[in-house]
Amino acid sequence: MTAPVIGLTTYREDAAWGVWTQPADLLPAQYARAVEETGGVPLLLPPVAQVGAADAVVARLDGLVISGGADVDPARYDASPHPRTAGWRPDRDVWELALLDAAAAAGLPVLGVCRGMQVMAVHGGGRLDQHTPDLVDHERHSPGGDAFGATEVVTTRGTRVAGLVGSGLTVNCHHHQSVQTHPGYVAAAHAADGTLEAMEADGERFCVAVQWHPETAADVGLLAGLVRAAATYAEGRA
Repeated sequence: MTAPVIGLTTYREDAAWGVWTQPADLLPAQYARAVEETGGVPLLLPPVAQVGAADAVVARLDGLVISGGADVDPARYDASPHPRTAGWRPDRDVWELALLDAAAAAGLPVLGVCRGMQVMAVHGGGRLDQHTPDLVDHERHSPGGDAFGATEVVTTRGTRVAGLVGSGLTVNCHHHQSVQTHPGYVAAAHAADGTLEAMEADGERFCVAVQWHPETAADVGLLAGLVRAAATYAEGRA
């Protein structure tokens, strides 16, 4: 069986390596390694502005990861920016929303990670809480700098997420925003403070999103589940 191809959305940022300092399309290597270790072939997807590009890309993929990154533009859900909302990337918003449109039309398996969960909620018509510490009175979901917060989550019985990771686990989080409303998705996991930490779409299609970073830890089942779904999707398409 040919390994399924999994697209990973990327940043476009100023970066430095060797003698070079210039804009680069990049993503932490943990994503690609995690896909490879669970049996998939990673393919990086930088933002593309060309009309129709998302449909062309999705036609060649077996699965899609909407990766972590900067805040979503609040204008996407008709909100004014919170003072702590910053650094949104219109090019990523446009690209990832177009990819989600194309993925939904094709029935492509999708996993959202951190920002990816927020993009998926907004794509479905939902809204975000722009600074979660205002709600929970702590910053353990995103302790600052490049550190991850260790968060205990409890999954919802009967969900796909529960089937993949069990009834509960400790996860690595780095998010100061969270999903407030999520039309088209059911809640699949919560933190002890009530923060929604995972959601999924009803039906047979693998369409799952989590606020944590499964690529940073030993496999907890999510990426493996995506790769299995992608392999099945590829077989059906063949």
